[in-house]
Parts: sequence; structure tokens; C-alpha cells
Amino acid sequence: MLPSLSRDENLAELERLRAAVDGSGDLVYSWDLATDRIDWVGRAADFFGLGPATVPCSGDRLHGRINPEDLPTRMQALSEHFAGAAGYDCEYRVRADNGEFRWIHDRGTVQMSPGGAPVRLSGMLRLVTQRKENETRLEHLANYDDLTGHYNKLRLREALDYALSYSQRYGPPGAFLAVGIDQLGRINTAYGSAAGDRVLIEVARRLDQCLRATDVIGRLGSDRFGIVLALCSPDDAAMIGERIVDSMRRSPLIIDTNRLHVTLSIGLVHFPEQARTSFDVINNSEAALLNAKSAGRDCVTAFEMSEEKRLDHRANMELGEQVTEALKDDRLVFAYQPVVDATTHEVRYYECLLRMIALDGSVIAAGRFIPVVERLGLMRAIDRRALELVIQDLEGYPDVTLAFNISGVTAADRGWLRALVAQLKGRRDLANRMIIEITETAALFDIDDSARFVSILRDLGCEVALDDFGAGYTTFRHLKALTVDVVKIDGSFVHNLPQSTENQLFIRNLLSLAQVFNLITVAECVETNEEAAILANEGINLLQGYFFGKPELRPAWRQQKVVPLSLPQFAAAPHGRPQPATT
Repeated sequence: MLPSLSRDENLAELERLRAAVDGSGDLVYSWDLATDRIDWVGRAADFFGLGPATVPCSGDRLHGRINPEDLPTRMQALSEHFAGAAGYDCEYRVRADNGEFRWIHDRGTVQMSPGGAPVRLSGMLRLVTQRKENETRLEHLANYDDLTGHYNKLRLREALDYALSYSQRYGPPGAFLAVGIDQLGRINTAYGSAAGDRVLIEVARRLDQCLRATDVIGRLGSDRFGIVLALCSPDDAAMIGERIVDSMRRSPLIIDTNRLHVTLSIGLVHFPEQARTSFDVINNSEAALLNAKSAGRDCVTAFEMSEEKRLDHRANMELGEQVTEALKDDRLVFAYQPVVDATTHEVRYYECLLRMIALDGSVIAAGRFIPVVERLGLMRAIDRRALELVIQDLEGYPDVTLAFNISGVTAADRGWLRALVAQLKGRRDLANRMIIEITETAALFDIDDSARFVSILRDLGCEVALDDFGAGYTTFRHLKALTVDVVKIDGSFVHNLPQSTENQLFIRNLLSLAQVFNLITVAECVETNEEAAILANEGINLLQGYFFGKPELRPAWRQQKVVPLSLPQFAAAPHGRPQPATT
């Protein structure tokens, strides 16, 4: 048992505590809830930015200092803590004597009476104003252009996506303007980059003056702005564009006592008539902007489709409608192609390849409609359907392992990921038989986001395959960051393999990179026995192609034994190549 402290020792201990609190800059409090009295330990006046006479000595006076927007949050946190539902931990702003607000992090614990009533709240306050300002700054940088204060390209694209979705769902047209500052580079050369920045700021201000309150402006590039005109007819969009150009013609910009006559060129796109995805809208608007500059600048040029493009666009729209109807009618199905062991040719798993059953009963391969679906922005719906089909198959056939491909758009779709997690939560038996393929080009587009996505999939129990391996620029660092389980060598390197020493060398190099991480390797598009023999000799683990089976809508799963794919089936050989384990 520890010896009890004397009164002097207790006082000394208390002084050391006060000194520690003073040194930390924090504030300790004891709030008597019955009398509403608050006692502070620490430099309360300095902490709150108040005079000694105005330091709140009661809960009521403290509430009078808390920002009215934050007070409900604090009251709710207190109520939940007093009810025993949660710990007390919240942040709010307190007004100092000079009128400024300071952010405070408040943590405490309530003491209850024998009857269960709250008696005293003891806790600690910490100033977090600097952290809050940094968070606000980072949030602003993530969403807005630091120079002009308008949306950055990411947020502009999000606003455009929303306007497109609304137009496609409810019918009213919209438009997008790509606004370019003519010859901004010459201004930078003649007057300096600071003057160029001033021009950008002034142009942004004038754009605000020419637009409606509902229009959205963002920075597209170093000398370009983008404007989303939702609920805007073609005539009104053209009129707004001319108004913007005319506003610059009528009066020069005054930059550091210099009068600069600056002109604008504008590319105009109507949606959804001329484009149905934000990617196409922006691309078409910048093509129209180039045409405006080629036409002499200082003008508005609308995007125009050639007759060939118009017919192609109409055909794409019709095909998109067919896919949409097929989704509703459950006419999107899988064809299954076997992936076999390179040595024994036994089936290890099947890849699910999407097919559309046309109204006349014909089967349409994915290659005919997926590129159109991607341009029309329907890939998320397609990939959600693919996930449903895979789950159904895995539930119905417990001896089969299936692989399926998802688009780069879906790999960044949190909604799809949430759906996958919900389907596989507590169902490790399904997850262990699911292989999700992502393309190399999509994975390398944002390597950090892709790495997080792969990590979540593997935590669920799924295996992840990097499709089209070799088509992009995967490096040692990329493979280390992604931590995938399988790499599928792009079929273009398998084609004409016996005659192409270049392809043989390239495959050997890809294998060397994959083998450093002991990854399972798959060669696609194998069509001959000679190709299969060369690949097996090089150390490829698995083979896929017409030589071993074409995609089938009704494979004989019940009659064929399927060995589920898992990493322990492969062990590193002495020369470094993964080979089928002998045990």
C-alpha cells in the first residue's frame, strides 16, 4: 500500500500539477452542475482571450461565449454523455474579447450521484484554432483554385456530372463553356507572371458579373476557365458567351497602371445533345475553343459534329438504349472462359466475360458495347450488375472460383465498394473464391487510390488481379504499392509468340518483375499448343485462351472438378519462378 501524503506534500503535488497545466497551455476545469460553478486550473484569461473579470465562471456564461452555430452540438454531446450513450468529446468556437472566435477541443467525464443524476463534469480544454485553420485551408485547396477562388478542375467536373445527370433524367438542356484568355503567355513575358496572375483574377471577376447566380465557374487550366450553364437553352448559352466576350472588348484591364486589352475565345458545347459524359463535354468544348482561336480569337465557337460523327453518335445512343433495356430485362449475362494450370492444364478458375442477349436471341460480345457504355457513363450500372451475377454464381456453385473485371471508373466508386463489402461481410467462403481484375492503366492512373482499393479487397478475402499487365508502365515501385495477387500478361505479347523473339524477351522481363513479388502469372489469348509450351517453359503459372476453351454461357461446372485458386498452391522455385507446389 502506498503511504498517504501529508498536507504539505499534497500542496506541492497540486503546485506541480498547476505548473504542468500552465506550461501545456491547456485548461483543466471542474463544473459543479448543481450550482453551475466552473473552477479553472490554468491560465484561463490567456486561454480564452478575455480579461480576468470576463472569464466565464459558470456554465451559463460559457454558453454565452460559444458560437451559436456550435452550441447545439455541445448540448447534444453533453446530453448523450449524461445519458451514458457516449463519451464527452466535442469541438466548438468561443468568442474572445476582441470578437474573434477560438476553436476549442473539450473532453470530460461526468460524475453521477448515487441516485444516477449528473453531479459534476471534470475535463480539459485545448486550443485547436491552428489545426482547424489548417484543415479549412486543406479542404479549400482540395476544392478550389487558390488564385481565383473558383472551383478547381475536380470540383468543376463534379458540378458538370451533376448537371449532366439532371439533364439526362429530367430533360432540360444545359451547356458548357471553355473560356480561354488569348495570348496570356505574351502578357507573362512582357509584364511578368505576377501581372499574368492579376489578369486571371480580373477575368474571373468579370465572368462572375456576366453569369447567373446558378452558373458554376472553375479553372480548367493555366489560361482557361470552364463554366457550367445548367438549365440553359442553346440560344441563351450563345448569348451568355457573347456577353462574356463583349465585356472584355468594351473595357481594358488596368494592371499596375498598365492598360491591357485582353480578349477571350470561347468553345461552346450543348448537353446532353452533343455529349453525355463530363469527359466528352470538356473534350468537345476544348476542341471548339481551339477552333475559336484558329478563327481569329475574340469569338464564341459552338462545337459541331461532322455528319459521320453525328451518325456514329446516334448509333452509340441507340446501342446505349439497348444496353439500358438489357439491364432492366436481365439480358446481361456472363460467358465463362477457363483458366488452366500451365503444366497440367487442369481448370483452376473461370473468368466471367460479359455478354448481352439481344431481343432476337443473338449474343453480343462485350467488345461491341462496353466502349460505348463507357462514353455514355453507364459503366457503374454495368459493374453493379456484374457483381450481382458473380455473387449469385458463387452462392449457387460452392466448388467454383470466378474472376471478373471492373472498370477504372468503378475502382474509384465508393458506392460499388460499399455494395461489395455488404455482400461479402461475414461470408469469407464467397470472398475466397472471388478474383477481381483491374486493368493496369486504370490502376496506374492514381496509384495511391488504387493501392487503398486493392488493400480493402484483400482484407475482405478476395484476390486481386492486374489485367493487361505490360500494356502500361508498371514498375517495381508500382507492384510493391499495389500488392496484387495475380498479374495477367496482355494478350498482344502472346500473339505470334513462337516467331517473335521480341515478345519472348518481353514476357521474360515481365515474369522477372512479377516473380520478385512471388505473384501468380496468367498468359491470355493462348491459341496454339506451341504458344502454351513456350509459356509453360518460361515459368507462367496459368494459361487462358481459345486453345483451352472458348467462353461459354453454360459451362459444365457440375461435371468438372475445379481447384480453387489460392496463393499457397504456388511456391517459389530455386530459380525464382513460381511453380505449382508438389504438396
